[in-house]
Amino acid sequence: MAVKLDGEALLKQLEKPLSGIRGRLTPNSGMDKITWFRAGGPAEVLFQPADEDDLAEFLKNVPEEIPVMTVGIGSNLLVREGGIPGFVIRLSAKGFGEVERVSDTRLRAGTATPDKRVAAAALEAEIAGFHFYHGIPGGIGGALRMNAGANGVETCERVVEVRALDRKGHLHILSNADMGYAYRHCSAPKDFIFTSALFEGPRGEAAAIRTAMDEVQNHRETVQPIREKTGGSTFKNPEGTSSWKEIDKAGCRGLTIGGAHMSTMHCNFMINGDNATGYDLELLGETVRNKVRANSGIKLHWEIRRLGQFLEGREVTEFLD
Repeated sequence: MAVKLDGEALLKQLEKPLSGIRGRLTPNSGMDKITWFRAGGPAEVLFQPADEDDLAEFLKNVPEEIPVMTVGIGSNLLVREGGIPGFVIRLSAKGFGEVERVSDTRLRAGTATPDKRVAAAALEAEIAGFHFYHGIPGGIGGALRMNAGANGVETCERVVEVRALDRKGHLHILSNADMGYAYRHCSAPKDFIFTSALFEGPRGEAAAIRTAMDEVQNHRETVQPIREKTGGSTFKNPEGTSSWKEIDKAGCRGLTIGGAHMSTMHCNFMINGDNATGYDLELLGETVRNKVRANSGIKLHWEIRRLGQFLEGREVTEFLD
């Protein structure tokens, strides 16, 4: 059953323990304003910490029974219509959005930094191996958590170490091995909030790096619906095949439910084409999963992160089972 959200009451309840917080606390904040799908319900309270110390202080003072979750820049996020109970943390660009060169082969980036900005910083520093970030429409926090990759390169190949805070506000420094990377996955504790990461790549020539970035951009513009309200790739690629191929074979290219449809350009992209709700989008995704399973026996797994609670009577079950 959906919990009734009341952000103002929650902030009143925690007025004293959160009195020293410097960041912005916004009750009943519409997540549709920050997600690329432009759909979904509110966060009970949206918190944008000023910096890592402010975030640690917040985590130390919020009782553990109150839900806390973190979102990035909203590029691969689907929020359900019933909204998200508790606190949603969104790291600010000012406190977590910087990228700096720390040696001839290394960059440090805050986790609110867009992937494209890291690619641009690597180009300026003549550090190769970051061109793939030029084509990923997300932020570094999500890239670290999902081991984002494209054009034959994955985040795990560039990570040296990651700074993270746990639910009690304690700092952890994670090595590449500690992250436990696999395809579109890391095994770092789910409650860890990544705040910055140290990356490394080989030296390269600016002209060659720029050429690689241009190739990535040209490919995206040719095959992906980048000017639509979309969350990027909807499903992870199954072993031995591609999600889009299985979706196409199941007859789901262009499939429409409510205001949502699967792209006719790249049918692993889900589009909010006509004021789709979170319910429309998730129901479309599960319908596609059901049809692909029926057609080929393959169970597609979501790459888009789905958060929040359903409204009563508008629940969506996995595979529509």
